[in-house]
Order: sequence, then C-alpha cells, then structure tokens
Amino acid sequence: MTKVGILISGRGSNMAALLDAMARGEVPARCALVVSNVPLAAGLQAAASRGVPTAVVDHRASASREEHDAKLLEALSAAGVEILCLAGYMRLLSPAFVRAFENRLLNIHPALLPAFPGLHAQKRALDRGVRFSGCTVHLVDEECDHGPIVLQAAVPVLPGDTEETISARILRCEHKLYPAALKLLCEGKVRVAGGRAELLLSPQEYLPLLRGLMDMGENG
Repeated sequence: MTKVGILISGRGSNMAALLDAMARGEVPARCALVVSNVPLAAGLQAAASRGVPTAVVDHRASASREEHDAKLLEALSAAGVEILCLAGYMRLLSPAFVRAFENRLLNIHPALLPAFPGLHAQKRALDRGVRFSGCTVHLVDEECDHGPIVLQAAVPVLPGDTEETISARILRCEHKLYPAALKLLCEGKVRVAGGRAELLLSPQEYLPLLRGLMDMGENG
C-alpha cells in the first residue's frame, strides 16, 4: 500500500479529508507521516487523534529554506513516504525538494488554475466577476500554483456571494476532490507527458468520474 505524507501549517481540513478517505478504504494508501512547520498547528492534534504519526520541522530553526527543506526531506524519507500532499502548507518549497518528489507531489488550490494563482484567489475571482470558480489539484513544480493539472471541479458563483460564502463552498468541494486525485495517483493512473498530466482511464471509467466532479461543484 502506498505510503503518503502530508505537509500542513494550520488546522489541516484537507489533511483530515485525506486521512478519513484513506481510513475508509477509498484511497489505496496509508499516511506514514504528517509534518508541520508550525509547532502548535491544530492539524497535528487532528492527525494524532486518528493514530497518524506526526512531526514538527520548524522553519524558524533553519538558517535557509534549503536547510529547512533538507530536514523535512530527511523526516519524510525516514518514514518511507512515496507520495506527498500539501494541505495548507504555507511555505514555498525549494527546487531541490520539488525535484526529490517529482511527479509525486500534490497540491490543491482554491481556483480553476491557471486563473488566480497565489493568495486570496477567491476574492480576486469575485472581484473579476467570474461566474464559476472552483478548485484544482495539480502536481507541484518549481513555480507557485503551477504544474500539471490532475483534477478540477467548478463551483458556481451565486448572486450575493461573498468571499466567505464562495470560499466555504469551494472548501467543501476540495475535501472531495483531493482524495479523488490522490486515488488516481496511487493507482498509477496519472502520467506526465509534455507538461500535462494524462489520466490513464478509459472513457467508461472517466465519464462517471467527470459526472461526479460536476455534481460535486453544483452540490458542494
């Protein structure tokens, strides 16, 4: 069974969604380690309460990003982590770290990339008057909120929506989308070629998944 690692900086709501999906057997993997760069991150207790090993690699104890990432990589390697998920990890990763997990490092972003990368994506989407927003799970490369897209789900922007209401609707969608993307990666059904992530699914396999993603956005 694939060993997954999760990086967090805060409460870890997406982490919890991933852990619960693994515990239910929906994702063929187990979490070998949850690591936070923030010692008092609430997500650490949430992971520990589920029986998942945790660790703290405080970035303030390192003189550089590269030094911190080397410590992080050591902890993940010792746990045997094969696939790594970012779940509210509020630090940019060094190129060397990203290369160490090339095509095995997932992130989720609350927008339909490549639109609105970076912080406050929901507010910027509303400010531009978009009719749909959503979330994206992508493989991480050396650019921020970049890299091959694995799955996306669109969420309608409703009349009267605020940053808070659309953010909450997108977050509910994230909690379903992220486990679905991790499942595909664990099953070897994602192949990167030419800068794109190809899903190794037949039309008969993909169409129910696509319908599920559409329902997810409408009912998220």
